[in-house]
Amino acid sequence: MQWIIFMLLLFISSMEMLTQNRWKKQASAGLLENCTGCVLCSEDNGCITCHHRLFLLIWRDGIRQYGMCVHTCPPGYFGVRGLEVNRCTKCRSPSCESCFSRDFCMKCKDKFYLYKGQCFRQCPPGTAAQPGTRECQETCEPGPWSEWSACTHESRTCGCKWGVETRVREVPEAAREEGTACPALLETRRCRMKKHCPGGEQ
Repeated sequence: MQWIIFMLLLFISSMEMLTQNRWKKQASAGLLENCTGCVLCSEDNGCITCHHRLFLLIWRDGIRQYGMCVHTCPPGYFGVRGLEVNRCTKCRSPSCESCFSRDFCMKCKDKFYLYKGQCFRQCPPGTAAQPGTRECQETCEPGPWSEWSACTHESRTCGCKWGVETRVREVPEAAREEGTACPALLETRRCRMKKHCPGGEQ
């Protein structure tokens, strides 16, 4: 009877060792997978330092944080190269998808508009969304329209049934920034001319 109990205990012990060895292999395989590109790696926290060309990305899961070595930083982060370590740093604004620095956004998430490195729900006053993009562009407010010009056809003011007259408006110097979206500054319309010129004028 004691022999049977001894064999049973031996069997249970060997099964436990086999299970532990399998778990250690899986853990070490997972650790190696999580430590791709690492110079130093922790079983609990992942990568601590990366090879010189890679960026260290630290992300949080509850109260724990993990390090990964990546070639490019993910959306919402930008890469900062340093003497000892290259890091992925998070953009300050949660509505920013990609940024040049912590406070300067280059692309906003959906439903937001980009203006001067910041993300807005709506384009600020004095700006309008560019067609096909989610970027705000400054608009200019031209001055008043001039009077309509004389009705002419090929530089003549008479001798034809129809001609064209034009009017223009000026843009203030302060609004003439490069890339500023301005409304129409010149308008034309058809007009009736005198068929016959006085005194036979051509």
